[in-house]
Amino acid sequence: MWQELWVALCLVLVIEGVMPFLNPQGWRSMVQSVAQLTDRQLRIAGLVMMLLGVISLQWVRH
Repeated sequence: MWQELWVALCLVLVIEGVMPFLNPQGWRSMVQSVAQLTDRQLRIAGLVMMLLGVISLQWVRH
């Protein structure tokens, strides 16, 4: 199980690095837009992403 967790974390780093590598100006603009969101908006976005991740993981694993 620990190996799978490390693999998943490594893949997150790879995926997170694609956008700034391919389009640094677009990524910078997106980060600036996200920085202007309220705490509530960020929490809701985080919750939605977590739920989508869990649902997607369940769908892929079955």
